[in-house]
Amino acid sequence: MNDAKTLLLELLAVIPNGDKVAALFAEDGVVELPFLHAVGMPTRYQGRTQIKDFYNQVGTLYADFGFKPEDTRVLIVTPDQVFAEYMTHAKAAGTGRRVHHLFAGRLVAERGQIKLLRESINVAAAVQALSPKGAAGLPPPPAEIFSVPPDYLS
Repeated sequence: MNDAKTLLLELLAVIPNGDKVAALFAEDGVVELPFLHAVGMPTRYQGRTQIKDFYNQVGTLYADFGFKPEDTRVLIVTPDQVFAEYMTHAKAAGTGRRVHHLFAGRLVAERGQIKLLRESINVAAAVQALSPKGAAGLPPPPAEIFSVPPDYLS
């Protein structure tokens, strides 16, 4: 049975292949990127189909998205949880801009599968890479700003 660290390393090796990624998750597994809320994107993907579709979309947004072992730092490990930082050096397919995304991720394992992957990234860097107008492509902010969904629970 795979522990959390092994699952994380296996996951990073197959991203963004949606089929391979989804196979590592429990049937009701979840991927959360809470800070995507700040740029109007969905923050939660639950179940293998949604997870597969999300990672396949990542693969279309970035021409060469992936993680190398030398760009991964495992910081905290228990048998069922791991926290790590990992970086990708990807080119945005639509703009040709190269972005160096640093992710911080917490993975929770249950019965040899991923139950939860919660990641944080710099969404301003993502917008600068993906939008032809860079950060200027974002809509004006509302009077009250939430960096994560208002009902977010850690």
